[in-house]
Amino acid sequence: MRSVSLVLLCLFLISGLAVGGFLRFAEEVAMLEPPAAISETDAIVVLTGGSHRIDHAIRLFNDGVGDRLLISGVNPLTTGNQIKNMTSGSDALFECCVDIGHDAIDTIGNANETARWIREHGFSRVLIVTSDYHIPRSLLELRRVDPLTTYTAYPVAFGNLKTENWLTKPEVLRLMIGEYSKYAWARLSEVAGTRTASGLRTDQEPSLPEDDMVQVGTE
Repeated sequence: MRSVSLVLLCLFLISGLAVGGFLRFAEEVAMLEPPAAISETDAIVVLTGGSHRIDHAIRLFNDGVGDRLLISGVNPLTTGNQIKNMTSGSDALFECCVDIGHDAIDTIGNANETARWIREHGFSRVLIVTSDYHIPRSLLELRRVDPLTTYTAYPVAFGNLKTENWLTKPEVLRLMIGEYSKYAWARLSEVAGTRTASGLRTDQEPSLPEDDMVQVGTE
């Protein structure tokens, strides 16, 4: 009887920690806002996936933020011209200043693809554009791969998480729980120091992309 009670207590504590961690994660995401000062940014990296991420990045670049733009995690079948036609980018912009990254297949791949691009160009201050719910895990993986670069997050709002009662919306709740699970696993992996796959197509067999890695041009 005592062993059963102990197991139940452990399950209760683990459940409480999981719920508490999720609520802290959700609050952190809900409070994210675009940075006030980004004028000293060297470059912009946008992680493909949620809607309007690339448009936000192009608008920022056109406003004078950064000297170059990387679109990371693009499906190999998607060309720069297709992305240009789907967004507000111009021919001149894509010819001079935009790089298309086709190698990343997940967030870890984004980090490795981005770090490689940063080394090639000698950047040190980079603006990361991605959906708000994706920011914590993206920064975790980026800083783990490249701790020397200064990363600033520019969140693209998935919804009004600060004021909406999103807990009553199954689709949003499912997305947030899924993202928190991935983030928690990434944190555990970091603490344990476990080695993970590179997330790059050139290093492994092709696989289906994550939920947050929408194939640009095939949506």
